[in-house]
Amino acid sequence: MSKIAATVAIATALMSGAAVAQPAKPTIVLVHGAFADSSSWNGVIANLQKNGYTTVAVANPLRSVSGDARLVSDVVASIAGPVVLVGHSYGGQVISNAAKGHDNVKSLVYVAAFAPDAGEAASELAGKFPGGTLGEALAPPVKLTGGGVDLYIDQAKFRDQFAHDVPAEATALMAAGQRPITEAALTEKSGEPAWKHVPSFFVYGDGDKNIPAKALGYMAERARSKRTVVVNSASHVVMVSQPDLVAKLIDEAAR
Repeated sequence: MSKIAATVAIATALMSGAAVAQPAKPTIVLVHGAFADSSSWNGVIANLQKNGYTTVAVANPLRSVSGDARLVSDVVASIAGPVVLVGHSYGGQVISNAAKGHDNVKSLVYVAAFAPDAGEAASELAGKFPGGTLGEALAPPVKLTGGGVDLYIDQAKFRDQFAHDVPAEATALMAAGQRPITEAALTEKSGEPAWKHVPSFFVYGDGDKNIPAKALGYMAERARSKRTVVVNSASHVVMVSQPDLVAKLIDEAAR
Protein backbone atom coordinates (compact mmCIF):
# COMPACT_ATOMS: atom_id res chain seq x y z
CA MET A 1 0.00 0.00 0.00
CA SER A 2 1.38 3.43 -0.93
CA LYS A 3 1.93 6.08 1.73
CA ILE A 4 -0.92 8.13 0.30
CA ALA A 5 -3.32 5.19 0.34
CA ALA A 6 -2.31 4.32 3.90
CA THR A 7 -2.88 7.91 5.04
CA VAL A 8 -6.32 7.98 3.43
CA ALA A 9 -7.23 4.67 5.06
CA ILE A 10 -6.19 5.90 8.52
CA ALA A 11 -8.06 9.20 8.07
CA THR A 12 -11.17 7.34 6.94
CA ALA A 13 -11.01 5.06 9.98
CA LEU A 14 -10.61 8.01 12.34
CA MET A 15 -13.52 9.86 10.77
CA SER A 16 -15.66 6.74 10.95
CA GLY A 17 -14.85 6.34 14.65
CA ALA A 18 -15.68 9.97 15.31
CA ALA A 19 -19.04 9.55 13.62
CA VAL A 20 -19.83 6.59 15.84
CA ALA A 21 -18.69 8.24 19.08
CA GLN A 22 -21.33 10.94 19.20
CA PRO A 23 -21.77 12.72 22.56
CA ALA A 24 -24.53 11.22 24.65
CA LYS A 25 -27.76 13.18 24.71
CA PRO A 26 -28.50 14.80 28.06
CA THR A 27 -30.97 13.13 30.39
CA ILE A 28 -34.06 15.30 30.80
CA VAL A 29 -35.20 15.60 34.42
CA LEU A 30 -38.71 17.05 34.75
CA VAL A 31 -40.07 18.48 37.99
CA HIS A 32 -43.80 19.17 38.31
CA GLY A 33 -45.26 21.98 40.37
CA ALA A 34 -48.16 22.46 42.75
CA PHE A 35 -51.62 21.06 41.97
CA ALA A 36 -50.10 18.71 39.34
CA ASP A 37 -48.16 15.45 39.30
CA SER A 38 -45.60 13.69 37.11
CA SER A 39 -48.28 12.65 34.60
CA SER A 40 -48.55 16.31 33.57
CA TRP A 41 -45.35 15.71 31.59
CA ASN A 42 -46.69 12.69 29.66
CA GLY A 43 -47.13 14.47 26.32
CA VAL A 44 -43.71 16.11 26.59
CA ILE A 45 -42.06 12.83 27.60
CA ALA A 46 -43.57 10.95 24.64
CA ASN A 47 -42.12 13.55 22.28
CA LEU A 48 -38.69 13.56 23.92
CA GLN A 49 -38.44 9.77 24.03
CA LYS A 50 -39.34 9.63 20.34
CA ASN A 51 -36.32 11.86 19.74
CA GLY A 52 -33.97 9.62 21.69
CA TYR A 53 -33.89 11.32 25.09
CA THR A 54 -33.83 9.51 28.40
CA THR A 55 -36.38 11.18 30.67
CA VAL A 56 -36.99 11.15 34.42
CA ALA A 57 -40.16 12.74 35.85
CA VAL A 58 -39.49 13.32 39.54
CA ALA A 59 -42.33 12.94 42.05
CA ASN A 60 -41.96 16.36 43.69
CA PRO A 61 -43.10 16.13 47.35
CA LEU A 62 -44.28 19.79 47.43
CA ARG A 63 -43.43 20.02 51.13
CA SER A 64 -40.62 22.61 51.30
CA VAL A 65 -38.27 24.31 48.86
CA SER A 66 -35.17 23.09 50.67
CA GLY A 67 -36.40 19.52 51.10
CA ASP A 68 -37.80 19.21 47.59
CA ALA A 69 -34.59 20.64 46.12
CA ARG A 70 -32.50 18.10 48.04
CA LEU A 71 -34.55 15.26 46.58
CA VAL A 72 -34.12 16.55 43.01
CA SER A 73 -30.42 17.16 43.70
CA ASP A 74 -30.06 13.52 44.74
CA VAL A 75 -31.72 12.41 41.49
CA VAL A 76 -29.33 14.58 39.46
CA ALA A 77 -26.35 13.18 41.40
CA SER A 78 -27.40 9.65 40.44
CA ILE A 79 -27.24 10.38 36.70
CA ALA A 80 -24.02 9.87 34.76
CA GLY A 81 -23.63 12.42 32.00
CA PRO A 82 -25.22 15.76 31.19
CA VAL A 83 -28.64 16.77 32.51
CA VAL A 84 -31.25 19.32 31.50
CA LEU A 85 -33.47 20.31 34.43
CA VAL A 86 -37.05 21.30 33.59
CA GLY A 87 -39.42 22.81 36.15
CA HIS A 88 -43.09 23.72 36.02
CA SER A 89 -44.56 26.41 38.29
CA TYR A 90 -43.19 25.92 41.84
CA GLY A 91 -40.90 23.28 40.29
CA GLY A 92 -38.94 26.17 38.78
CA GLN A 93 -37.91 27.31 42.25
CA VAL A 94 -36.95 23.73 43.07
CA ILE A 95 -34.66 23.29 40.03
CA SER A 96 -33.11 26.73 40.66
CA ASN A 97 -31.90 25.40 44.01
CA ALA A 98 -31.33 21.75 43.07
CA ALA A 99 -28.89 22.49 40.23
CA LYS A 100 -26.33 24.09 42.51
CA GLY A 101 -23.14 22.07 42.86
CA HIS A 102 -23.85 19.88 39.82
CA ASP A 103 -21.52 20.59 36.91
CA ASN A 104 -23.46 18.11 34.76
CA VAL A 105 -26.55 20.38 34.69
CA LYS A 106 -26.15 22.03 31.30
CA SER A 107 -29.32 24.09 31.12
CA LEU A 108 -32.55 24.97 32.92
CA VAL A 109 -35.99 25.14 31.32
CA TYR A 110 -38.75 27.07 33.09
CA VAL A 111 -42.26 26.04 32.01
CA ALA A 112 -44.72 28.63 33.36
CA ALA A 113 -42.36 28.55 36.30
CA PHE A 114 -40.93 30.60 39.12
CA ALA A 115 -37.28 31.63 38.84
CA PRO A 116 -36.73 33.40 42.17
CA ASP A 117 -33.63 35.26 43.20
CA ALA A 118 -32.07 34.61 46.60
CA GLY A 119 -34.45 35.61 49.38
CA GLU A 120 -37.60 35.58 47.23
CA ALA A 121 -40.62 33.31 47.71
CA ALA A 122 -43.07 31.98 45.12
CA SER A 123 -46.04 33.70 46.79
CA GLU A 124 -44.18 37.02 46.70
CA LEU A 125 -43.38 36.74 42.99
CA ALA A 126 -46.93 35.65 42.10
CA GLY A 127 -48.26 38.83 43.70
CA LYS A 128 -45.63 41.15 42.26
CA PHE A 129 -47.78 41.93 39.21
CA PRO A 130 -51.58 42.01 38.81
CA GLY A 131 -53.54 39.28 37.09
CA GLY A 132 -53.16 36.22 39.33
CA THR A 133 -56.39 34.72 40.70
CA LEU A 134 -55.12 31.60 42.47
CA GLY A 135 -56.12 32.80 45.94
CA GLU A 136 -59.75 33.08 44.89
CA ALA A 137 -59.73 29.55 43.44
CA LEU A 138 -58.33 27.67 46.43
CA ALA A 139 -60.42 25.19 48.43
CA PRO A 140 -60.51 25.52 52.24
CA PRO A 141 -57.04 24.60 53.56
CA VAL A 142 -56.45 21.10 54.91
CA LYS A 143 -54.93 21.28 58.40
CA LEU A 144 -52.00 18.94 58.90
CA THR A 145 -51.53 17.11 62.19
CA GLY A 146 -47.86 18.03 62.22
CA GLY A 147 -48.66 21.72 61.79
CA GLY A 148 -49.27 23.92 58.78
CA VAL A 149 -51.79 23.42 55.98
CA ASP A 150 -52.05 21.83 52.54
CA LEU A 151 -53.51 23.85 49.69
CA TYR A 152 -55.70 22.52 46.85
CA ILE A 153 -57.53 24.23 44.02
CA ASP A 154 -61.31 23.90 44.35
CA GLN A 155 -62.23 21.18 41.86
CA ALA A 156 -65.17 23.22 40.55
CA LYS A 157 -62.79 26.08 39.71
CA PHE A 158 -59.84 23.97 38.59
CA ARG A 159 -60.28 24.08 34.82
CA ASP A 160 -60.91 27.81 34.60
CA GLN A 161 -58.05 28.64 36.95
CA PHE A 162 -55.42 26.09 36.00
CA ALA A 163 -56.07 24.53 32.61
CA HIS A 164 -58.68 26.37 30.55
CA ASP A 165 -57.09 25.20 27.26
CA VAL A 166 -57.25 21.50 28.16
CA PRO A 167 -60.36 19.40 27.39
CA ALA A 168 -62.89 19.30 30.23
CA GLU A 169 -62.76 15.50 30.52
CA ALA A 170 -59.00 15.62 31.09
CA THR A 171 -59.16 18.50 33.56
CA ALA A 172 -61.76 16.68 35.65
CA LEU A 173 -59.20 13.90 36.15
CA MET A 174 -56.42 16.40 36.82
CA ALA A 175 -58.55 18.17 39.43
CA ALA A 176 -59.33 14.95 41.27
CA GLY A 177 -55.69 13.79 41.22
CA GLN A 178 -54.01 17.13 41.96
CA ARG A 179 -51.11 17.07 44.41
CA PRO A 180 -51.39 19.61 47.24
CA ILE A 181 -48.61 21.96 48.27
CA THR A 182 -47.94 23.23 51.76
CA GLU A 183 -48.48 26.90 52.36
CA ALA A 184 -45.01 26.92 53.92
CA ALA A 185 -43.43 25.84 50.61
CA LEU A 186 -44.98 28.79 48.78
CA THR A 187 -43.71 31.26 51.38
CA GLU A 188 -40.22 29.76 51.87
CA LYS A 189 -37.38 32.00 50.69
CA SER A 190 -35.20 30.72 47.87
CA GLY A 191 -31.46 30.20 48.03
CA GLU A 192 -28.88 31.50 45.55
CA PRO A 193 -30.28 30.45 42.14
CA ALA A 194 -28.50 28.38 39.51
CA TRP A 195 -29.93 30.51 36.69
CA LYS A 196 -27.25 33.09 37.42
CA HIS A 197 -24.63 30.80 35.89
CA VAL A 198 -26.55 28.07 34.00
CA PRO A 199 -28.19 28.89 30.62
CA SER A 200 -31.96 29.22 31.01
CA PHE A 201 -34.95 28.93 28.68
CA PHE A 202 -38.54 29.99 29.37
CA VAL A 203 -41.96 29.10 27.97
CA TYR A 204 -45.32 30.25 29.30
CA GLY A 205 -48.80 31.27 28.23
CA ASP A 206 -50.08 34.81 28.35
CA GLY A 207 -53.39 33.41 29.65
CA ASP A 208 -51.78 32.06 32.84
CA LYS A 209 -53.93 32.77 35.91
CA ASN A 210 -51.64 31.23 38.53
CA ILE A 211 -48.53 33.28 37.73
CA PRO A 212 -49.27 36.49 35.80
CA ALA A 213 -47.59 36.70 32.41
CA LYS A 214 -45.89 39.94 33.44
CA ALA A 215 -44.28 38.17 36.38
CA LEU A 216 -43.10 35.33 34.14
CA GLY A 217 -41.69 37.79 31.60
CA TYR A 218 -39.95 39.71 34.37
CA MET A 219 -38.26 36.55 35.65
CA ALA A 220 -37.25 35.43 32.16
CA GLU A 221 -35.65 38.79 31.38
CA ARG A 222 -33.87 38.89 34.74
CA ALA A 223 -32.44 35.42 34.15
CA ARG A 224 -31.23 36.49 30.70
CA SER A 225 -33.23 33.73 29.05
CA LYS A 226 -31.57 32.29 25.95
CA ARG A 227 -35.01 31.91 24.40
CA THR A 228 -38.43 32.88 25.73
CA VAL A 229 -41.55 31.46 24.08
CA VAL A 230 -44.87 33.10 24.94
CA VAL A 231 -47.90 31.06 23.86
CA ASN A 232 -51.01 33.04 22.99
CA SER A 233 -53.88 32.41 25.45
CA ALA A 234 -52.22 29.32 26.95
CA SER A 235 -53.00 28.35 30.54
CA HIS A 236 -50.69 27.57 33.44
CA VAL A 237 -50.26 23.98 32.18
CA VAL A 238 -48.78 24.84 28.79
CA MET A 239 -46.87 21.51 28.88
CA VAL A 240 -50.23 19.69 28.85
CA SER A 241 -51.94 21.83 26.20
CA GLN A 242 -48.83 22.38 24.02
CA PRO A 243 -46.53 19.38 24.67
CA ASP A 244 -44.82 19.45 21.26
CA LEU A 245 -43.91 23.11 21.61
CA VAL A 246 -42.53 22.60 25.11
CA ALA A 247 -40.57 19.52 24.02
CA LYS A 248 -39.09 21.51 21.14
CA LEU A 249 -37.75 24.14 23.54
CA ILE A 250 -36.32 21.43 25.81
CA ASP A 251 -34.62 19.88 22.78
CA GLU A 252 -33.09 23.27 21.97
CA ALA A 253 -31.88 23.63 25.57
CA ALA A 254 -30.37 20.13 25.39
CA ARG A 255 -28.34 21.01 22.31
